[in-house]
Amino acid sequence: MTYLWRKLGFYAVALWAALTINFLIPRLIRGNPVDIIMTRFQSRQPPPPEFRRTLEVMFGVSDEPLWRQYLAYLRHLVTGDMGTSVTYYPTPVTTVIGQAMPWTLGLVSISLLITIGLGVGLGMVAGWRRGSWLDGLIPSTTFLAAIPYFWLALLLLFFLGGALGWFPLNGAYDYAHVRMGFTGEFVGSVLYHGALPALTLVISGIAGWLLGMRNMMVSTMAADYVVMAQAKGLRPRRVMIAYAARNAVLPSVTGFAITLGFFVGGQVATEVVFSYPGVGFALLQAVGSADYPLMQGIFLMISVAVLAANLLVDLLYGLIDPRVRKAA
Repeated sequence: MTYLWRKLGFYAVALWAALTINFLIPRLIRGNPVDIIMTRFQSRQPPPPEFRRTLEVMFGVSDEPLWRQYLAYLRHLVTGDMGTSVTYYPTPVTTVIGQAMPWTLGLVSISLLITIGLGVGLGMVAGWRRGSWLDGLIPSTTFLAAIPYFWLALLLLFFLGGALGWFPLNGAYDYAHVRMGFTGEFVGSVLYHGALPALTLVISGIAGWLLGMRNMMVSTMAADYVVMAQAKGLRPRRVMIAYAARNAVLPSVTGFAITLGFFVGGQVATEVVFSYPGVGFALLQAVGSADYPLMQGIFLMISVAVLAANLLVDLLYGLIDPRVRKAA
């Protein structure tokens, strides 16, 4: 129980720090969303003074003390009010993020599952069969991990999408010929358009899982319980999975939290390259339009998602490894 409360306390402080930084960053940047909106309307017809005051209330631009603005900011977050987007004015930020989030969640979750499944599975086999051709290939895969996400995405886009024409160049599905809905045609189009972005994330992330699982398998195979299982005459497959891999995979659980952070960063760059309508692409548009409310909302959602995933991993690790709970 002590372990649980320590973790909850740590992540509560981390969440407060993320919320506070998210509050301060837009206020440290020059300009405000009201001036941007007013500039747009003045090019057509000068709006009345009351319109500016309405925008100031809408975007939270105020001359009040910073601590009062901070309390108002927290109060709005509790009620789910993240403000109004400048880029998609007058659409609320929550609506913009809500429309982009399903695409990002689908892309990241599928890519992450494939990366972990292939990385852990192939790393387990390579560590069990040391000296095999698969074991010899693993060190060369570290080169893939060193390639920046956006550069790898551009290479795949150029060769597989442009030169060979095997995959579409942008978008989440065929907007011209497929209607959105839970149909086989729509799902197939989504998978087809998401293949290159997912492949980018998988190639960039799989090397760490391969190498980490392989090394842990090699060290675990020298443990007494593995040697004893082999001496009993158990089938090699059972020893590999039930004895060696079961314990070798424990450090990979903590590695999941680190991988998730890299995946989020890579997902933003990947969505930008492929014009994929997720949170990363919305963030690019927000930066280009100086849409501080939308940037603030996206940063907040990413921070909360990463913290929640890390908390879940820590709790899961404490559940599957009793030594962690006893140490706490």
